Amino acid sequence: MSGKTLISGLLLLFAGGGCSFLLRGQADNTPMPVYKESLNEAITNDLSELPELRPMDQVIDSFMDFWSLHGASLAVMRNDSLVYAKSYGWADSTTPMTPGTTLRLASVSKLLTAVGVMKLQEEGKLFLDSPVFGPLGILGKYDSYIRDDNYYLITIEHLLRHQAGFTSRGGDPVFSPYSSLDALLRQQLRRNLAYEPGTWQEYSNFGFLLLSLVIEEVSGQSYESFMQEQVFEPARCHGFRIAGNYLADRHPGETRYYMQPDAEKMPSFDGKYALVEKCYGGNNVSGSMGAGGWTGSAVELARMVAVIDGKGPLPDVLSAFTVEQMTHYFDRDTYSLGWNDTKPSGEWTRSGSFSGTQALIKTYPDGECWVFISNTSSWRGSRFSNNIADLFANLRSRFSSALPQRDLFQEE
Repeated sequence: MSGKTLISGLLLLFAGGGCSFLLRGQADNTPMPVYKESLNEAITNDLSELPELRPMDQVIDSFMDFWSLHGASLAVMRNDSLVYAKSYGWADSTTPMTPGTTLRLASVSKLLTAVGVMKLQEEGKLFLDSPVFGPLGILGKYDSYIRDDNYYLITIEHLLRHQAGFTSRGGDPVFSPYSSLDALLRQQLRRNLAYEPGTWQEYSNFGFLLLSLVIEEVSGQSYESFMQEQVFEPARCHGFRIAGNYLADRHPGETRYYMQPDAEKMPSFDGKYALVEKCYGGNNVSGSMGAGGWTGSAVELARMVAVIDGKGPLPDVLSAFTVEQMTHYFDRDTYSLGWNDTKPSGEWTRSGSFSGTQALIKTYPDGECWVFISNTSSWRGSRFSNNIADLFANLRSRFSSALPQRDLFQEE
């Protein structure tokens, strides 16, 4: 772990030397492309009704039938250009899915949160080695809850890499019933850590909930407001919203969510109802914040990837240095910053799985990025991302050459 910390420190040294970074596409006097402002309204299925790709649509329809998916949305980019955007099935009983339909993103939210954290680092307001707790800690106001001194070793990087010492054995604290955020923090922070921070890793929703609070503490804004103003608006992505917990909380343009037919009902997390569908009240989705709370469309999620990939022509919202930090590969057992995995080849992966939704982003060394989001749970749970990845591999091998040369992000 010391070698990884050294690399992070060297990267920070270069970042802190007063360097300024040009957005890609602004390094000369060539005109900047003019990009659509309202993707969710502007991109329609009609734009991707292409005769040569009807066989691809048939493969996707068969995939949805096999897995009993009510609706899904697919976006494909090549070198920052949106070349294909198509939705399949139904958003609810009467409304077809569209490329602009928004869906819960589950743990894909962690990638977005990581971007917010790295934006604050670029502003010099925190660093990867900043302590989270303790006298100099960003969240030191919660120190009175802590009983295990190992908490004072936790850094921002530990949270981003799932190395802070938290465990979900015995139940995920973020999705356990609690009366308030303070009650959750009090309950979790009084527990001993499962291991010394930085010596191991275990996937943790709680760690990314803490990162949401870090963003609030450092920025002086609510987590959602900061992300809207500092991350999504610069990317010209206007449709991201924190999800509601119940069907009545659904945002305009958001899909309905569906469980598998044999899914059992459960008591609502807040005690309001005796029995609910798990996707509507079984867990506190809103309360998960940056760990799993965002909704968004496939096309805007694709554009978010385009502005954090260190490539052009779409201007990046992060510096090339920061992109390198987020995607730097250490070894197969170390999480990247926000991404599940970033291979040296250039293949990056971010998945999300939650009751009522499945999401997957994959970028490839040849410059393609595929984004798939569904509004239906799979009995395979988080493992369903492997099936979506297999679908991507099948579609890429058969249809990549037929994808049009164009950019739906730009005004025509």
